Amino acid sequence: MKFIHLPLALLATLMVNILPAQDTLPQPTEDNYYRILKVPIPEGVVLEVGGICALNDGSIAASTRRGDVWVIENPASMEPHYRRFATGLHEILGLANKDGQLYCAQRGELTKLLDRNGDGVADRYETVFAWPLSGHYHEYSFGPKVTPEGDFIVTGNVSFGASDWWSGKSFVPWRGWAMKISADGKMKPFAAGMRSPCGIGMVNGEFFYGDNQGDWMGSGFVSHVEEGDFMGHPASLVWADRPESPVKMRSEMVFKQVDPRDDPKKKPEYIADEPATTIYDLGHKTYPYQHVKSPAVWLPHGILGVSTSEILPDETQGNFGPFAGQLFVGDQGMSKIARVFLEKVNGQWQGASFDFRSGFRSGVLRMCWAGNGATMYVGGTNRGWGSTGKEPYGLERLVWTGQMPFEMKAVRALPDGFEIEFTLPVDKNTAQNVDNYLASSYRYKYHPVYGSPTIDVKDNAVLGAKVSADGLRVRIVVDSLREGFIHQIQPLGVRSYTDALPLLHTSAYYTLNSIPSGEKASFPLAVPKPKSGPIGAVTDPGKAVSTPDKQMKEARPSTAGEAKKTAPNKAETSTAINDTEAKALMIKYTCAACHKPYERMVGPAYSEVAKRKYTVAQIVSLVYNPKPENWPDYTPMAPMLQVPKKDVEKIAAWINTLKK
Repeated sequence: MKFIHLPLALLATLMVNILPAQDTLPQPTEDNYYRILKVPIPEGVVLEVGGICALNDGSIAASTRRGDVWVIENPASMEPHYRRFATGLHEILGLANKDGQLYCAQRGELTKLLDRNGDGVADRYETVFAWPLSGHYHEYSFGPKVTPEGDFIVTGNVSFGASDWWSGKSFVPWRGWAMKISADGKMKPFAAGMRSPCGIGMVNGEFFYGDNQGDWMGSGFVSHVEEGDFMGHPASLVWADRPESPVKMRSEMVFKQVDPRDDPKKKPEYIADEPATTIYDLGHKTYPYQHVKSPAVWLPHGILGVSTSEILPDETQGNFGPFAGQLFVGDQGMSKIARVFLEKVNGQWQGASFDFRSGFRSGVLRMCWAGNGATMYVGGTNRGWGSTGKEPYGLERLVWTGQMPFEMKAVRALPDGFEIEFTLPVDKNTAQNVDNYLASSYRYKYHPVYGSPTIDVKDNAVLGAKVSADGLRVRIVVDSLREGFIHQIQPLGVRSYTDALPLLHTSAYYTLNSIPSGEKASFPLAVPKPKSGPIGAVTDPGKAVSTPDKQMKEARPSTAGEAKKTAPNKAETSTAINDTEAKALMIKYTCAACHKPYERMVGPAYSEVAKRKYTVAQIVSLVYNPKPENWPDYTPMAPMLQVPKKDVEKIAAWINTLKK
């Protein structure tokens, strides 16, 4: 049984009061429903997959970061045949099949690969369009994606690594932009404000993109992109004045609302008590007519990923399970795939994100369908981009076993709450008990600091629940909905009608950009009761509890640097929690998504942290005010201000026991 963010007291209540006999039985895992199968790779082939697509004959083509394109025949067999179709290209991070011809985005151009004599090897590489490069190592280019009109969309990274390495730059035109390129080589700048736009996808003929947490990006997300949109990162706006630019936003408009703090000698640090601005506020309130596009769906950092990659719509008509029409979103850093349900409310895209499948051997970068859609091919790479997957590269098949998982299939917004659609009928008694639900809401800050903690955290009481006649839908009434916020919904105690199964994944994260109009629920509602929230929210309104901002002030060192090293307090180890208690806290606050006790993941192993001999006070300070320069080989960590200080102290004391 897998619970995300589940407070221990509530877990105990559920275990005792809700179907205890069934809960003691082994529960299904992701592998029961979606199986990961390794595709054999010949010795000597370094398949650092940067692009992947299906070919018309049932084969697949995979491009590599080292500049090769391989055609893989019979990829589902135990002995697939590899044929090198092209070589000598530069960091291929996307591949598309258009009208039977392969196109790839190299670092500096969109290239068409032609096999004119039909021998199975490309003999002509045609430049469709080339864009400027400064030579900076971080100028990755992604794509292409093919539009219904036959045009191509390519996106470009901003640059990092100058003296102010923490700040993304656009040194040459169209870095941080999406470009639309016609088949005959004409380019139009399409949209700006992208930081690391590896996440790209066409959904029902419209372009969607996803980005990573970083400067100006509070967490990963998926956004709908239209011509002229600004997606949030201001570096690209240096080119917005050009006559061919369709973008109306300007950097001075952003900096009027948010101080860029662009001192090249001083990395921006989190300021707890400054007024909070979000990208939603910028686009809906400050500049509503400038095409500032806030995410359609946020992907909570460290839970659903840390580095967004491929956006793949499920166009399999049910051959891959119950999620037809939804999106699968890869993540390179956490070697996993999330799932996204989208809906349009009052003209705005929004929806819910869910966990889907973890455990890939390398960092998930690209995905595609092949055959009848029952198989998803997943290409991975690790070099330079650390991931939880242990292998440096790989190609895998994800196959639906045919069994139906008990999942939240979709979550839809209602005027006074949400409708949860399930993949299997629910047990009515558990589904109509409001005590079996948790709901909370929060948002991310828009600022030049790397990432954002969750801010403005609030518990939202579930006041009522009504099951549909077929048992597949439950309408829940949720107190105090907030536009521009992520609403985490957890039907923790709900069970399936048959077999009394718990949910395979227990959390949905709904990005509420617009509350729909319509009739409110007419069934009886409960009186709100205080409830332990999943992300460190206040649990007892009658007690004084430190807010995240107050915690930050309390933990901040008195000097600009780290807290001075002091002798450890004897109580730090003598009162340390045990491994089981530590694991529960790390799951509750998502620490386990990036750290393990003795293994490197997105972040360092806790045993490595213990070797630094920090005091508990120093660890608390670094949780609230991380110092990425202390761990230069890892993805920078965002401030974790949502975690109560007393719990950080418990985790810190436990970490220090590992050095023994």
